[in-house]
Amino acid sequence: MTDGQDEDERQLAAAARAGRRAAFDELVRREKGPLYRFVRRYVGNADDAYDIVQDAFVSAWLALERYDSRQPFAFWLRAIALNKCRDHGRRQSVRRRILMLLSFASGSAGEAELDAPEQPEADEERRLRRLDQAISALPKQYKEPLLLTTVSGLTQQQTAEQLGTSTKAIEMRIRRAKRSLALALSDAAADEGRGEE
Repeated sequence: MTDGQDEDERQLAAAARAGRRAAFDELVRREKGPLYRFVRRYVGNADDAYDIVQDAFVSAWLALERYDSRQPFAFWLRAIALNKCRDHGRRQSVRRRILMLLSFASGSAGEAELDAPEQPEADEERRLRRLDQAISALPKQYKEPLLLTTVSGLTQQQTAEQLGTSTKAIEMRIRRAKRSLALALSDAAADEGRGEE
């Protein structure tokens, strides 16, 4: 982002803080694509990502008085979205545990998977879905630095500031995230290959 864009963003954010809805709408228009891509990779599901992004924008609008104009608006918005992703992950974890307990209690574990017909997918879509699932399955200490640097385009220093850690820790976590992804994707490809035999 150039200095001119930074200044334009600061002016829009100041106008939004003053209650001008059109200024906030312009910030939303600029940020919705990058923010959606970040959240989608984080949660691994398009519908959930859409809901989280909408929730992040609503939260940002309601919390505009807390925005510090010394930092980029996108940086502040990403922090809100990151918290929403973490909340979503906690809720999903609780839901999975409850559903698992209910399915074991009723003796119906696995029946839903057997009844669902397999939908044909293009190879590219299947690879993208595997990647989304592999990323969303990463532990958050690896997933967050990876997504902030690769999807959101932050530097390792900016990512360290956003996550409250050191640049060296971010570098190590990204390396581990990439190693875990490579292993998960190669395992998924091998499993798929065995399924076709």
